Amino acid sequence: MKFGTKAIHAAVKPDPSTGAIMTPIFQTSTYVQEEVGKNKGYEYSRTQNPTRAALESNLAALENAEYGACFASGLAAIDCLLKMLNPGDEVISTNDLYGGTYRLFNTIFAKYGIIFHHVAMDDPANVAAAVNDNTKMIWIETPTNPTLSLVDIESVAEAVKDSGAMVVVDSTFSTPYLQTPLDLGAHVVMHSVTKYLGGHSDVVMGALVTNDKETASAIYRIQNSSGAVPGPQDCFLVLRGVKTLHLRMQRHCENALEVAKYLSSHPVVDTVYYPGLESHPGHTIAVKQMSGFSGMVSFTLKNDAVKAAHDTMARCKIFSLAESLGGVESLIGHPATMTHAAIPRDIRMQSGIADSLIRLSVGVEDIDDLIADLEQALN
Repeated sequence: MKFGTKAIHAAVKPDPSTGAIMTPIFQTSTYVQEEVGKNKGYEYSRTQNPTRAALESNLAALENAEYGACFASGLAAIDCLLKMLNPGDEVISTNDLYGGTYRLFNTIFAKYGIIFHHVAMDDPANVAAAVNDNTKMIWIETPTNPTLSLVDIESVAEAVKDSGAMVVVDSTFSTPYLQTPLDLGAHVVMHSVTKYLGGHSDVVMGALVTNDKETASAIYRIQNSSGAVPGPQDCFLVLRGVKTLHLRMQRHCENALEVAKYLSSHPVVDTVYYPGLESHPGHTIAVKQMSGFSGMVSFTLKNDAVKAAHDTMARCKIFSLAESLGGVESLIGHPATMTHAAIPRDIRMQSGIADSLIRLSVGVEDIDDLIADLEQALN
């Protein structure tokens, strides 16, 4: 079954009681049992809910996985994985990292004795060199947020396979339509479902998928014990959104490439970050492991100042100034003072997050209108 068909039909069946083609919203906290220990597979909605179960199976199918678990946010999904570690365990992470992930790593879990190493993963040798007997997890984000650096998932997984460390990939920017990390040697894939999978800026959710039964068992245990689960209404909305994922991603990719080309020739723009450009240092890796280049574009201004970035963003009329990404509408943001403000400036600069760096989430509007909006804002 090809992707578009899976997106619409995988794990989604007509309701047996009514024939409703859409998965019902099972807005219930508990379930009547026939007798003690005998039920219809559901006892309490923190543990299991039919609407959530359908979504979890659907997302797993899209990643060519056996097991899926949904959470109240992307950070709740990451929190679940980190709870599988013990004091003294070490994590090797991408150095160019989403600010919320960095904050969770270094201000929450570091207090409990988890040690985090942030390395440049554009070279798998850097990862291999950082591995030691205490390394239990390799955290890959690709493409990275916000500089869109690429990590060769297959090469990193091969470089660390003898360590026994769990290889996790945050594939939020790619979605399973463009990239399936489990097929490249990863053990777990994490998504901020809030973004492209939901696709309509109306849900906050996270997900984990894996093919490893033991890992899945640990995920479900923590999911149930910690209770950071999404409600059935949100699960219904994501099931709705996923049905058009392949169509939306095609348009996001097309529009983003045109925006990146336009920005590359603009006189006030310094550097454009987009994996679809041949000038991008990770372009070869992107071609190798992705079927498209997503809808995220970042760029710096020649006037490398926070005010220059803020002034440019304020002049936009179609690109809305907002956090988040992946919705059908185009958004614009300033990582240094918004999504990545939790990262100290010196570390941000080392990762390429300059003061004038602007991040675009290119939506599915008419491309002529998007470029005209950027033209008037930049001029």
